Amino acid sequence: MAEIVAPRPASTTLLLRDSACVGGIEVFMMVRHHQIEFSSGALVFPGGSIDQGDREIVERAELYAGGAGLELSALSFRVAAIRETFEESGILLVRPKGSQDLIDAARAKEIEAECRGPLCEGKTTFLNVLAQNQLWLALDELVPYAHWITPEGMPKRFDTWFFLAAAPPDQLGAHDGRESTDSIWLSPREALEGAESGRFKLPFPTTRNLIKLGKQTSVGGALADARDQPIVTVMPVMTRLNGGRQLRIPREAGYDGEVFEVGALG
Repeated sequence: MAEIVAPRPASTTLLLRDSACVGGIEVFMMVRHHQIEFSSGALVFPGGSIDQGDREIVERAELYAGGAGLELSALSFRVAAIRETFEESGILLVRPKGSQDLIDAARAKEIEAECRGPLCEGKTTFLNVLAQNQLWLALDELVPYAHWITPEGMPKRFDTWFFLAAAPPDQLGAHDGRESTDSIWLSPREALEGAESGRFKLPFPTTRNLIKLGKQTSVGGALADARDQPIVTVMPVMTRLNGGRQLRIPREAGYDGEVFEVGALG
């Protein structure tokens, strides 16, 4: 029997903004570089694996706010979500030390210009970025939305928490040009229509979460609804049928179904 690969802890952030142009919500998404091993070429939300630096930040309570009552593992997922969001979009979910307000867009742009490149290149750490700029991570801006674990039997597996967050005013975001080659704000409907037309490639969890998100008409409504809903862990079970594949997920997870026909998992 093949050994089951342990899933790697990871975080993903759905950055949201209200848009008069689309008459509802827009979400920030990126196109993965075609040479990236996982989800190459796919349209995805910012995210990635938890690293040791995230755990070191968790041990420094003066570097974050809004984590009261959370276990260390839960804090690590949130720290990673904000770090990955900054690395992959340039958007900073932080507050100046002692402030209740998110950092303004002009100051965020200065920090991005100075720190984002060195951070992505491994020349500095996120802990240093926070400490040197007197910043608190705004963990309370993240609302848990979903929890997915890659099916057993896959060669690379992730244990991923998805979070919703309202994008800070006037922080527009942009892809890093390394792991991602394009970025776009678009409605869930536009992303799903793009997948149907062949414009976009969407991994299965991304598709299901876009469909779920598309039921909301405002950022405030989406955040409020997410706070009220229990999180049901989804670890799809894959079966082969008539030359195709099906994924079975818990109906109570809130994805309007239990069995889905799928192509590549991505």
